[in-house]
Amino acid sequence: MANKQRKKENFLRQFRDEQSKELKQLTAAQFMEIWSHYDTDGNGFIEGHELDDLLRELASSVNPADVGPELIPDSVLRELKDCFLEAYDENEDGKIEIGELAEILPTEENFLLLFRKDNPLESSVDFMKVWKEFDTDCSGYIEADELKQFIKTLLEKRKGIKAYEPISEEKLIEYTDTILHIFDANGDGKLQFSEMAKLLPVKENFLLRPIFKGCASITSQDLDRVFQLYDKDGNDIIEEEELDGFVNDLIQLVKKDYDNEDLQQFKSSLLNGCDVNRDKKISKAELKMVLMSLSA
Repeated sequence: MANKQRKKENFLRQFRDEQSKELKQLTAAQFMEIWSHYDTDGNGFIEGHELDDLLRELASSVNPADVGPELIPDSVLRELKDCFLEAYDENEDGKIEIGELAEILPTEENFLLLFRKDNPLESSVDFMKVWKEFDTDCSGYIEADELKQFIKTLLEKRKGIKAYEPISEEKLIEYTDTILHIFDANGDGKLQFSEMAKLLPVKENFLLRPIFKGCASITSQDLDRVFQLYDKDGNDIIEEEELDGFVNDLIQLVKKDYDNEDLQQFKSSLLNGCDVNRDKKISKAELKMVLMSLSA
């Protein structure tokens, strides 16, 4: 009896149309519900047995209620998983992120736009510019009202040349609550740097490239490339949000979860160690000292 009951429990079946068996268009709240159901450890990824559960239920949810996910053979699951990851795992890390799941499920258009990855930020300097634009009270956090304004602005920009239909206040609140539920890992009702970075990804953290694991052999061309990446205004100095962007990339080498206080402490330590002339800026010579120290 217990076995039969278990077979009837397929979480995704409730989101399929009874007649066509196709997945219905999901609201932001429903998407959040599905994400939370499968990301059982809350680490921001659907991986391992979580991904197995998702795929088993996705495949079996089109069947009658008495056909459970446990009837999907392991061999079929492995083949399904390979095909699934090849199609949707854009960064090839073997797990599904929020944005990747948003591309998979039939989510409402406006909410899906928040996870589009076709125009990622070029660098952490651009991330810092966005951060400072929306952290209007300079608290070091993106709070609920600031996040709501960010979402509204982001949706307007990503509509592009299409006629923009204003998002209702009710929808903005729903999106804000959903984003906080998904990305606010510590549950404090606001987004810190590391949480916001997951919502607003940068194309690449250049400092994670293999070349910097052997910095003793870094060439002048390599140094020029890195310097130009952060020196956005071309004045031969890394300063202000350029410096914050550089520090943001550096801190990601050692910490996954960090806030404004962590970033400021890290910046102070960096400047104490390499800012020779104490101008609170980074010159090309000082940058080389930092890059060389990465291999220590």
